[in-house]
Amino acid sequence: MTRPSSHTQPLVGYRVGVTAARRQDELVALLERRGAEVVCAPAVRVAPLDDDSELLAATADLVANPADIVIATTGIGFRGWCEAADGWGLGDGLRAAMGGATMLARGPKAVGAIRAAGLREAWSPASESFEEVLSHLLDSGVRGKRIALQEHGEPLSTAADILRSAGADVVVLTVYRWEQVPDQESVSRLVEMVVAREVQALTFTSAPAGAALLEATERLGVRSQVIEAMQTDVLVACVGPVTAAPLEKWGISTIQPERARLGAMVRELAVQLPLRRHDPAMLVAGKTVEVRGCAVLVDGEAVQLSSAPRAVLAALAERQGEVMSRRELLTHLPSGPASTEHAVEMAVARLRGALGPKSVQTVVKRGYRLATEPKGAA
Repeated sequence: MTRPSSHTQPLVGYRVGVTAARRQDELVALLERRGAEVVCAPAVRVAPLDDDSELLAATADLVANPADIVIATTGIGFRGWCEAADGWGLGDGLRAAMGGATMLARGPKAVGAIRAAGLREAWSPASESFEEVLSHLLDSGVRGKRIALQEHGEPLSTAADILRSAGADVVVLTVYRWEQVPDQESVSRLVEMVVAREVQALTFTSAPAGAALLEATERLGVRSQVIEAMQTDVLVACVGPVTAAPLEKWGISTIQPERARLGAMVRELAVQLPLRRHDPAMLVAGKTVEVRGCAVLVDGEAVQLSSAPRAVLAALAERQGEVMSRRELLTHLPSGPASTEHAVEMAVARLRGALGPKSVQTVVKRGYRLATEPKGAA
């Protein structure tokens, strides 16, 4: 059986948090294919409306009195609206009514949904920003226009009010809502892991997920610690600028692909995470060893180590061949100073078993040192 390699799986050794509920399995598969260890903690989920009577009434009204402009903000929302209309027997009438309207799409997924309905978009911003859609409308002039505005999981009442103030007749279509997942235990655990730097990256595929995670940090009383971690040690990957907005508001830098796609986001993460981590590779007893995230790479291949020997290796690696006493190493064990020196000896024994018997040298009456060699040594 071939072991994971950093050459074929660039995320091997890294632990990545996934905050998406929708398309979670697809995202997890993409990350694991590149070697990542994935922690799933959906912060929000798409919730259908409990009462769709308002959507039915608005749809019937638009069939009878077609809009001049239709704005599709999300693919899932526009498709859901068309499917609901089909269920009410209004689908053909709705598509016919929209066929005579100017169709605007917030992003490529909305474009795809419009075309799947047999319609064609007139314009879509490269930024995928609803604010740019709004500016485009206001610059074009909306006085006397009837506008159908499909919400994207969060209320767009402010945008509707702005358009009405500019003289438009606005019909808002609420197809679904984002809601927090009922069980917040996994989210709380992920937050704890971020604070402890036990994850090396987080992925976000919707703006509400970022907002919900930050709300959880406030509830747990660790918002400042999480923001600091995400500003420094935990790389944040977002599928696009709209998703990144709630995080960047708090000064959190994000990486984003050129195209807002799951696969493109994972490919960008696979490039950027190893580059930004700068995990040093050392020559230890003739083997190239890299302490990377939650694993250790030996000659480019992942070696599984339990938490104690991995902690000892990380501590010895940081000292680059200097001697560390058993008492010093005790403080680095997961159980902390409460452990005995025997725990250090067991961790060193396991480390030698994984890296080779000569990888950790015993210095009599002083402690241990990593058998590092100068770069370029034979």
